[in-house]
Amino acid sequence: MKTEILYEDDTILVIKKPAGLATQTSKIGEQDVVSELKKYLAESGKKNPYIGVVHRLDQPVEGLLVFAKSKEAAAGLTKQLSAGNLNKRYYALVCGKPAANEGELVDYLVKEGNIAKVVPESAPDAKKAVLQYKVVKTMPEGVALLDIRIDTGRFHQIRAQMSHAGMPLLGDTKYGSEASIAFSREVGVRQVALYAYELEFKHPITKKAMHYELQPESFRH
Repeated sequence: MKTEILYEDDTILVIKKPAGLATQTSKIGEQDVVSELKKYLAESGKKNPYIGVVHRLDQPVEGLLVFAKSKEAAAGLTKQLSAGNLNKRYYALVCGKPAANEGELVDYLVKEGNIAKVVPESAPDAKKAVLQYKVVKTMPEGVALLDIRIDTGRFHQIRAQMSHAGMPLLGDTKYGSEASIAFSREVGVRQVALYAYELEFKHPITKKAMHYELQPESFRH
């Protein structure tokens, strides 16, 4: 199993998703985190295991996710997500440096097929997307390491917003600029340089504060 389980009890699972594995897919024969977890639970003796998807990571992105093992837990976690109380933080390597060391991006996004586009607020089906960023460090090559927190959970939000702001992520061939894609190839970055390193929420049943944090060496140094 490619998925790494970090915590498990009767109602939730906290996992580390590897880059390249989809959270959930409808493609026949393609493995994903959900199918791996269902197989794991079935092999552990759980009949008809339930896995509730609360939030997702893009297929190229590595990091932390929480899943529900019951409908009650799924409802509780989804409520926290909707209220902005399921906190997620990311490291991102971007081409370019923000004008300020920290700031906020507010855009409106629509999903068109398998891509998110920034549109005017008045556009049909436009959804507000808000993220906060802080510069952790800058590098001589014109690359910056950002610490990002999202206030909304839109499709491809970080990748689309950072690209629109003129700071595309390294390794992102879908939203990158010609320069960022060329530089990514030059330095050998083949996956989207985004890592979901921190996750905070309240346990949906016990209400205990839950906090998980990973420190990916490739992003810190």
